[in-house]
Formats: sequence, structure tokens, C-alpha cells
Amino acid sequence: MGKVAAKLKVMPEDPEIDLDALQDRLEDALPEGARINGFERDDIAFGLVALLPTVIVPDDAGGTEAVEESLNGVEGVESVAVENVGRI
Repeated sequence: MGKVAAKLKVMPEDPEIDLDALQDRLEDALPEGARINGFERDDIAFGLVALLPTVIVPDDAGGTEAVEESLNGVEGVESVAVENVGRI
């Protein structure tokens, strides 16, 4: 089986959120079989910074829906969107 790499855009609820702690919570919330292969940060506006994790999931997991749902439930997350997806 192959793997899928997805770059996600995670918007925090407000600019005051500790992004390092949010990264830890995101990693802890991943469903079984998924892992984060690094984070980037994107300055949005007015001090708001989005996290851009690259998530690796097994090809047989059926896509990124389970990852998106689990990350949306993390404290401090406003929204999660898929930026791009590819097979590796």
C-alpha cells in the first residue's frame, strides 16, 4: 500500500494562541496510522498565523476526512482545510 501526503491549513481561533502548544495538541489528536511530517507557519493578517502541517496517511485510509475531523475537534482550532494532496 502507498501513502498519501496532505498539506493542511489549520487556522487558530485567535492570534493569542500558543502555536507550539497547538502543534502538540494536533499531533496528539491524529487518528491511528496518520503522522505529521513537519509544520510550516503562514502569517495571515493582524498577528494571526496559520499552521501548515503535512500529514502522512495510509492510502487505504480513504482520504483525509478522518484527519480533518480529528483536527477540527482540537481546542483552539477555528478551521481545517486541505491545501493539496499527493501520493508518495
